[in-house]
Amino acid sequence: MGQEASRPQPGKKLQVIGAGLPRTGTTSFSQALSILLDGPVHHCGTQVSKGESYNIKTWTRILKHTPIRSAEDEAYVLKELKQLMDGYVAVTDTPACVFVPELMKLYPDAKVICTVRDSDKWAESLDKTASNAQVWFFGIVLMFNNPMRHFSAWTTAMRDGRWGEVFPSRKTAGGAQEGQVWERHLAFLKEHVPPEKLVFFDVRDGWEPLCKAIGCEVPKGIDFPRSNDSKAMEEIFRSEIRTGLRRWAMVLGTVGAVYWGLKTYLF
Repeated sequence: MGQEASRPQPGKKLQVIGAGLPRTGTTSFSQALSILLDGPVHHCGTQVSKGESYNIKTWTRILKHTPIRSAEDEAYVLKELKQLMDGYVAVTDTPACVFVPELMKLYPDAKVICTVRDSDKWAESLDKTASNAQVWFFGIVLMFNNPMRHFSAWTTAMRDGRWGEVFPSRKTAGGAQEGQVWERHLAFLKEHVPPEKLVFFDVRDGWEPLCKAIGCEVPKGIDFPRSNDSKAMEEIFRSEIRTGLRRWAMVLGTVGAVYWGLKTYLF
């Protein structure tokens, strides 16, 4: 989060699969990858909340075909993922982090890098974000906001689809502590990713370990990006609520004016 939505560039191919959970420095990680790989990165949180509606609607359709129960489900998921990733050099954040097996099938040469941080601080951060997203009036306020008017359907698809499949004991899409999401995610990755292919990376360590994992030189004269995922997400929620309330005021004002006009001149 905290950045503008990326646009795909023709000819670019996915080189890195970001396997880290949200709130693990995925924004800084994405910005760093964009510099190193010279292309756009599909940071799911940003694309879903600030990109074109196509992104959140496509992810929702993909999630609705999970858990995968048939060859048709698998074919659909792979087809939609490939179309969604076309033109990007990397993908990060959720829900991509729970689609690592499918992304590896599509891009077997891509590096799999999981961003990590202190698990207790991560749980606190994600639980706060989840609480903001589940405010009872959020869906109503966002009714006239694009692309966030589709947010409720996306979170439901997350809960009922792959996120709920990987983390079955949590009650909400995004709850951190209830299902020991951190530990389950690490187990999920170790189950599906060969150990020699899986790299863990803490964004606090900067360029050197990331460049080593990718196989490139450390960029000269460029500081490693430092963005705060949690603060950016909170600001997005505030901004969306402000925008939604303004649009509701316009709608209600228009309805009131029409009612006054009808009452005054027709009755």
